Amino acid sequence: MILIEIIPCAQFGVSFLFHTQVKGELIMGQQRHDHLLPFLFIMMMMMISFNNIISCYSSASQVLLEDDRRLLGPYHGPDHHDHESHHGYDSQAYPSYNVMSTILNDEFKEDLIEEITNDVLSLKRIDHRVDSISSSVKTVINVNDFGAQDEDGNHDDTEAFKKAWKVACSSSEGFVALVVPYKKYGLKPIRFSGPCKSVLTMQIYGTIEASEDQSDYSDDRRHWLVIERVENLIVEGGGTIDGNGKIWWQNSCKINKTLPCKHAPTAITFNQCTNLIVSNLKIQNAQQIHVSFSKCMNVLASYLIVTSPEKSPNTDGIHVTRTQNILISSCVIRTGDDCISIVNGSQNVLATDIACGPGHGISIGSLGSGNSEAHVSGILVDRAQLSGTTNGVRIKTWQDSAVQVENVIYENIQGTSASDVAIKFDCSESFPCRGVLLQNINLEGSGGNEAEALCRNVEWADIGTVSPRCPEESHSCTI
Repeated sequence: MILIEIIPCAQFGVSFLFHTQVKGELIMGQQRHDHLLPFLFIMMMMMISFNNIISCYSSASQVLLEDDRRLLGPYHGPDHHDHESHHGYDSQAYPSYNVMSTILNDEFKEDLIEEITNDVLSLKRIDHRVDSISSSVKTVINVNDFGAQDEDGNHDDTEAFKKAWKVACSSSEGFVALVVPYKKYGLKPIRFSGPCKSVLTMQIYGTIEASEDQSDYSDDRRHWLVIERVENLIVEGGGTIDGNGKIWWQNSCKINKTLPCKHAPTAITFNQCTNLIVSNLKIQNAQQIHVSFSKCMNVLASYLIVTSPEKSPNTDGIHVTRTQNILISSCVIRTGDDCISIVNGSQNVLATDIACGPGHGISIGSLGSGNSEAHVSGILVDRAQLSGTTNGVRIKTWQDSAVQVENVIYENIQGTSASDVAIKFDCSESFPCRGVLLQNINLEGSGGNEAEALCRNVEWADIGTVSPRCPEESHSCTI
C-alpha cells in the first residue's frame, strides 16, 4: 500500500511525503538505495509543473510564472551565452528529489509510469487552445504592409520584419497576430525582443530564408533569428525556416580540416520566453543548431519537422539549455548531430513520440567541459523511433567535472544504431549519474548486429525487456 501526503511547504510550494508498505525485504544486501530511484517524486513534480502549461492559455491575462517559481524556486544561473562551459552552479537552485528510502514494486511502478505518460501527453490539448486564441485575434499585422517583398527570397526583408514586430509587440489589443504570408522572405540576423503588451501569435505560412553572406553575421556569429523575453507567445503556421547553411558547413573545420574552428549561427533561438508554443513548422538546413530553447519556462514544442543533411556538422535538431518545464512532442528530426540535446540547467524535460535519425541520437550533454559545474534532472524520453543514429540514447559528462545528472527515464524506444553502441552512459567518476531508469527498449546495432550498452559511473535500473542492457557489473538495481 502506498500513501501520498501533500503538505504545504514555504520553500517549494508543496512537499511530498511517501509512506510505502510492500511485501518482502526493502533492503538490498547491506546497501539502502535512498537515491537510486526517486522517480515517484519527479513524476509528481512533472505533473504539477506541466499542468501549469495546460492552463496557461485558458485566459489571455493568466500568467503562471509565479506559481512555477513557488514550486521550483528561482533560477540561479549565470546570464551569458548558452554554452555548457563556464556556467556557475548553485545547488540550492534545484529542489532535491532524493526522498525515497525504498524500491517500489514492479506493478505499481509500471502503472505509475503509464499514468504520468498519459498525463504528460494530455498537454496536446493545448493545441486546441491555439485555435481558440487564433479565433480571438483582434489585430493582424502583415509583414507585407511594412515593405516585405514576398518574392523569391533574394530581397532583404529584415527592416520590414523589424517594423512589423515593433507594431505587433507594442499593441495593447489583447490578441495580436503577426502574419508571414505564403511567399519566400530573405532575412539577415534579427532579434524579436519583448516584453510584449498582448498575447502574440506569429503565423508563419511562407518561407523565411537566411542570408548567405557571412559578413552579415559579423556582429554575432552565433545567432540568426532570436525571439527573446516574450511571455504568452505562439509560433506556428506550417511554414518553413531555412538556415541556408551550406556555405557554413563547407567552411567548418569538421569538413575542411585546414580551416580554423569558428562558431556558426543557430537558426532560431528562444531566449527567456515563458508560456511558449512552437508548433507545426519546418526548420531546415541550419547553419549550426536548428532550434534552441535557452532559459525558457513552460514550453510546448510539437509537430516540428527538423532536417538537414546527414553530414552537416553540428546541426543539432532541438537544443535545450537552462530551461524548465518543456514538452517536445510528435517531432521528426533528421540532422547531422543530436536529434535532441539537453544541457546544463535543464529540468523537467519530456520528449514523446519522436522520430530521430539520421543523427547522433537523443543526448544529455556533453556537460562539464573545462572542469565546469552543471546540473540536469527530471528527463523523460518516451516513445522514440531511432533510425541509424550514431548512438541511440546517451549521457556524456567530462571526467573530473562537477556535473550532476539525475532522475532520467528512457522508455518505449526502438530502432537501429549506426554503431554497435546503442546506449552510451559515460558519466564522471567523481559525480556519477544517478537514478537512470530504462524500460521497454529494443535497439539493434549496425547491419542487424546485436547492439551494446556502454555504462560507466551510472546508477541504473531497468523494467521489462531492455536490449542492449548495461553490464551487471555496473552499479545497478533490477526492479
